[in-house]
Amino acid sequence: MKIAILFGGSSYEHEISIVSSIAMKEVLKNQIIYIFCDQYRDFFEIPHKTITSKLFSSGEYKKCDKLTIGKNGFFKKSMLGQKLLELDVVLNLTHGGDGEDGVFASMFEFFNIPYIGPRVEACSVSSHKFLTKGYASSVDVKTIDYVFYTKGDKIEISTFPVIVKPVRLGSSIGVSIVKSQEELEYACDVAFEFDDAIIIEPFISGVKEYNLAGTKIKDEFHFSIIEEPQKVEFLDFDKKYLDFSRTSKALEADISKELQEKIQDAFKKLYNTLFEGSLIRCDFFVVENEVFINEINSIPGSMANYLFSDFNALLNSLAQNLPSKKPITINYEYVNKIHSCKGK
Repeated sequence: MKIAILFGGSSYEHEISIVSSIAMKEVLKNQIIYIFCDQYRDFFEIPHKTITSKLFSSGEYKKCDKLTIGKNGFFKKSMLGQKLLELDVVLNLTHGGDGEDGVFASMFEFFNIPYIGPRVEACSVSSHKFLTKGYASSVDVKTIDYVFYTKGDKIEISTFPVIVKPVRLGSSIGVSIVKSQEELEYACDVAFEFDDAIIIEPFISGVKEYNLAGTKIKDEFHFSIIEEPQKVEFLDFDKKYLDFSRTSKALEADISKELQEKIQDAFKKLYNTLFEGSLIRCDFFVVENEVFINEINSIPGSMANYLFSDFNALLNSLAQNLPSKKPITINYEYVNKIHSCKGK
C-alpha cells in the first residue's frame, strides 16, 4: 500500500508537522510518498530518500516536483501533460491550521481522495477548545471549569493560578501559567497574538495526566497503552516539539484496572462516530479518581506511534476500512416537474 503523507501547511505548527512526518520513515514499512504544502499552499513531492528538516528551512524543497490537486488525487507535469500521482491513501499529518481545522479534509472530500484523518465535523470540534468543551459535556465527559473571552472583552479573574490558552492552537503555543493579577494582562496579550479568542482554566498543581490513543475499525475500538507523560509543571513548546519526533515505545502507566476502564470509556464517548477515519490521542486529567478531558488531538504528534505495539499494522488496517459517503444521485426531477407544470 502506498501512503502519501501530507504535511506542512499554513499553520503556526508548520515546523512541527515537518518533524512529525520525517519520524514516519522509521515506523512505517509502506512505500511512503511525501507531499509538502508550503506556507503559500503550493504542493511539492519530496523524495523519500532525501527528506530532511534542512530541506525546508533552506528553501531547497522548491527544486522538487510541484504538484497540483484535482479529482481523485495529486498531479505532476509529464511529457503528455499531467500525470496522476500513484497512491492508495493520504495520511493527513498537518498539525494545526489546514490539517486540523478542516481545510484539507474539505479538499479531500471535494476531490474524492481517500484519507486518514479527522473529517470536517470532527475538525470543527477538536480544533477549537471552546467547542471541545461543549462537545465533551454533551457526550457526558467531564471538563475542567473555564471562562471564555474574545479580543476586546474585559477579563476578570479572582483566583490564581490559572492557565491561559488560545482556543485554536496546539503544541502549547501562546499558552501561559498565570500566578498573579500582574501577570494576567501580559499572558492574555500573548495568547491574543495567536488567536482572537482564549479560554482561562484553573491551574491544578499536581494533577495526574494520562494519554490514550486509538481508533475504531469496523465498529471495534483499538486502543494504545495509556501513558503518563513526563511530569513537569508545564509541558512547554520546546518539550512538546521534541515529542513530535518520538519513535521509541513509551512506558505504560501503572494504574488500576478501574481507572484504565474509566479512561477508555471517556475515549469511546469522545470518539463516538464523529472521529471515524482517524487515529486520535486524547489527553486526560484525573482528579480524585474522576476523569476529565484536557484535549483531543485529532492529528497527534508522530501519530502517537510510540503508544502502539504494532502501529504499522493498525494504520494499514485503518486505511483499508475508511468511512465512505453515500453518493447523491441528482436526476433533476424537481426542476423537470416545474418545467412540466409551466408547460401546461
